[in-house]
Amino acid sequence: MEPKKNWVYVPAPPAAEVEALGEALGLKNPHFLSLLVSRGIKTYQAVKDFMVPEETQLHDPFLMKDMDKAVERLSQALESGEKILIYGDYDVDGTTAVTLVYSYLAGILGADCDYYIPDRYAEGYGVSQAGIQYAKDNDYTLIISLDCGIKAHERVAWCNENGIDFIICDHHLPEATIPDAVAVLDPKRKDCPYPFKELTGAGVGFKLMMAFALANELELDPLWESVDLLACSIAADIVPMNGENRVLAYFGLAKLGMNPCPGLGYLLKKAKKKAPIQISDIVFSISPIINAAGRMDHAHGAVKLMLAADDQEAEALAEAVIQQNVERRVVEKEIVAQALAMFEGNAFLLSARSTVLFHSSWHKGVVGIVASKIQDQYFRPTIILTESHGQLVGSARSVRGFDVHHALEECADLLEQFGGHTHAAGLHLKPENLQAFIEKFEQIAQEGLANISPKADLPVDIQIPLEALNLNFYDKLLVRLSPYGPGNMLPNFVSGPVFLTKSPFVMKEEHLKIYVGTTPDERGIEVVGFGMKADFYEGLSVAYEQRLPIKLVYHLEVNEYLGNRTLQLRALDFASFI
Repeated sequence: MEPKKNWVYVPAPPAAEVEALGEALGLKNPHFLSLLVSRGIKTYQAVKDFMVPEETQLHDPFLMKDMDKAVERLSQALESGEKILIYGDYDVDGTTAVTLVYSYLAGILGADCDYYIPDRYAEGYGVSQAGIQYAKDNDYTLIISLDCGIKAHERVAWCNENGIDFIICDHHLPEATIPDAVAVLDPKRKDCPYPFKELTGAGVGFKLMMAFALANELELDPLWESVDLLACSIAADIVPMNGENRVLAYFGLAKLGMNPCPGLGYLLKKAKKKAPIQISDIVFSISPIINAAGRMDHAHGAVKLMLAADDQEAEALAEAVIQQNVERRVVEKEIVAQALAMFEGNAFLLSARSTVLFHSSWHKGVVGIVASKIQDQYFRPTIILTESHGQLVGSARSVRGFDVHHALEECADLLEQFGGHTHAAGLHLKPENLQAFIEKFEQIAQEGLANISPKADLPVDIQIPLEALNLNFYDKLLVRLSPYGPGNMLPNFVSGPVFLTKSPFVMKEEHLKIYVGTTPDERGIEVVGFGMKADFYEGLSVAYEQRLPIKLVYHLEVNEYLGNRTLQLRALDFASFI
């Protein structure tokens, strides 16, 4: 039984460092101590800072380039009673950013402001002409863009000509030049000295509000009431879970568990999630629903939900968005099946190092999700395209070692528009350029991935015997490493040799459940493998029938049912034990 991924073992930390940390903490569990040291957490103070973040770990917002200009212009607008338009993207980061800034300016400071979210289909990503025309027609004199704007040169210039000032709050990679706005807040600006570069769009908006409060000697407590929104933006945008993001996520998760805003609280209640809330709860129970509003209809619905004043209003608004998510799942499943079918008998697709697929009928709102699923299946940079307003539009998802944003830059002559990050991006191109783009992108992928295995890497943090796993290890230690995310991923454990103690069981046609123990005769620990039937059912069946040892990589979880809590292994890969 061959593994589907390359198991990459994290080097074991020096025994002396593990022992020293154990003595400093008064802790004897070698597995947990090894996890800490492997992650660079080697002293008592480092452990304290990591596990119990404090607000004092946040940087001065005025370290960000143009923050003084932004605060000065915002103060002027508030003092003179100008109309302010909060403009944000239609995804989780954008909508949480809009909710945060709008609720603070309008709800706390009483500003004359409103918000604007572009229509994904009619306007597309970023600052639209329709959006700034709306600002002009309704006498707005200041626009604050959130999670977008860093490439809006023409739109900002138009606003300058029409008496509208612009403050950009973005976190995407800028071009060589930046728009001529009153202030451009983006930690990724080359001339920005801000120490932490990986804030979300909502994080940059939060920093602007914080700077305004500090400059005007206002209490920060009202602003911190929106920290649950920040946690959602951090989880959904898959930004590094270190530095300021870890601090903000830590407090945001705590608020989600104790007193979330009514809209988010209803979604958690509907999903039966209770404190302590984890990043995974946001990823699987909140983000898809918030995103569904913009994918299937209009993101205004998500913002209204997060602005709901009470539980009753939240419930009324949430049900519509939840239904949109149900519809999204159906559409997504259909498109994934159609995309995978395109590989059958297609020699080019099967042998290529990249995937570019197009169908005119695919739903624009789910192409990003589909790209992620196809990328997971074939482990290659993937672009899914559909047709909109005479152009091909779509989303790109990448793999380790391949900067998809840089690749799109190399294809700029064939593109009408693009933007994004190292691992994810959006793009527009003319239909007549599609074939040339496919060929050029494939060439770039072949060159960029020449020395990278066509299998995905699976980091393995530590080898651990099954008998070392218990609820105390999970509750007292592993939980305290959270919040998890890039830069501090949920630990991957490997155990083996282990034996199947029961025959593999198929759940909902594609998932697996097995039980493993140190001998074939034990009751064993429950293991679930989502989507693993096709790859491993036969091999695991043989291992059970012939009492052959296996090894597996997994996350450690707790399954709660009828008040009972038991350990559960979430399988990531299997292999024969040799």
